[in-house]
Amino acid sequence: MNDRLALNPNKIVKALQKPAGDFTKRDIVRFIEQNDIRMLNFRYVAGDGRLKKLNFVINSRLHLEKLLSMGERVDGSSLFPFVSAESSDLYVVPRFRTAFVNPFTEVPTLDLICSFYDNHGDPLESAPEYILQKAQRILKERTGLVMEALGELEYYLFSEIDSIYPITEQKGYHESHPFSKWGLVRREAMQLISEMGGTIKYGHAEVGNIISGDLEMVQHEIEFLPVPIEDAADQLVMAKWAIREVAYRHHLEVSFAPKIIAGQAGSGLHVHTRFMNGGENAMADGSGLTDTARKVIAGYLMSAESLTAFGNTVPTSFLRLVPHQEAPTSICWGDRNRSVLVRVPLGWLGVGDRMLRDANPLEPVDGIRGYENNQTVELRSPDGSANVHLLLAGMAVAGRFGLEHPDALDLAGKLYVKADAARVEGLKQLPASCHESADCLARDRARYEQGGVFPAGLIDSHIRTLKAFDDLNMSEKLFGNADSLKQLVNRHLHCG
Repeated sequence: MNDRLALNPNKIVKALQKPAGDFTKRDIVRFIEQNDIRMLNFRYVAGDGRLKKLNFVINSRLHLEKLLSMGERVDGSSLFPFVSAESSDLYVVPRFRTAFVNPFTEVPTLDLICSFYDNHGDPLESAPEYILQKAQRILKERTGLVMEALGELEYYLFSEIDSIYPITEQKGYHESHPFSKWGLVRREAMQLISEMGGTIKYGHAEVGNIISGDLEMVQHEIEFLPVPIEDAADQLVMAKWAIREVAYRHHLEVSFAPKIIAGQAGSGLHVHTRFMNGGENAMADGSGLTDTARKVIAGYLMSAESLTAFGNTVPTSFLRLVPHQEAPTSICWGDRNRSVLVRVPLGWLGVGDRMLRDANPLEPVDGIRGYENNQTVELRSPDGSANVHLLLAGMAVAGRFGLEHPDALDLAGKLYVKADAARVEGLKQLPASCHESADCLARDRARYEQGGVFPAGLIDSHIRTLKAFDDLNMSEKLFGNADSLKQLVNRHLHCG
């Protein structure tokens, strides 16, 4: 067995003994025939950022090859708010590298993620995955850099209170069973996500432990490994689907909502990014953070207000973005500082070998190698309501904006913070509502539309959707009104 593939959990990779990126139509057909696969699912991300599905029974080899070659027609006006019913037909065509065996079906089924194409056979300009592709392509053309990302996916599981080992509110971070509940759901989901092609770093219990009435709500997190942003977006969408399916199998409710109880820890979708140059990490070198990293950070800070339009898309997003709850409100950055908007986490630079030798004195010196450059920068504002493909596309645009801006390094120097960011005066603040977020997107729209990355019609539609929430001055309107606040939270409990 190929050493590079020996531990790969994807069943198709193991069977074919080749990386998923090398899959061909012939490979897919061979696997289906040899493994008695009876059904095929096409999956795709529509305008709302949610995963959709089309089922097929495989009738014959000819039928299968036709599906894999030609894809199928779908009604675009039902999938995208700005596609008219008069010309709504679109094609969905599978990407072979995304193939996986569906772990939730009784009948053996193979699933593939698809791309959208218009009636001319061209990529649909407004499809989330194509917008992300365009953002990456223009970034590389203009800077020579490729953007990679990983997400930290946080969520809550709801169950009846355990009277034997009750949870301790707001004390769940890295807790283990039986003091933390439903780790088996997290572990099962992690295994299945990996089999589907997701590249997971780790999972753990998170801070949020909530007791409400006869329910206990326990927060968990699954964090991924850095991959090109196109793959990072797909795996986050697929991971949400898998977590929901596993929770449902255990008769549990799961929520990725940014806030489920006011005053308690919310769920974020922190995004770590790094910019690669010829396969090498350009964010740090032997002396620390590079100018490239500082320019990218400046780009995120200059675009932070309008990025909330893609990363914080429901009114309850702004119940999470409040001071002193480890969610950012002030637009600034810092090292290892969880109160800032953009955090520079530890990156193992210069210390990996020393720690390994200290922890393992018997490790031979000649067996120790230098560790790769793992430095990332983390945007802490997004949450589970995010349209992930549009968010990462927006971040690629923002990073490029910083890389090309003449004052980026100066701005990064001015916005560096060591203290609690919420106590630093003079810093600009993130929007406080979807309405304000929409106004910020309208102000910055030329930045996102430059080079044709974001179509103007999509920006218009996104602004209308955000403003339709009518949540301007929401906090003031809801202050002291517990019933209205609960209704608002419940309305967006299953966002994203």
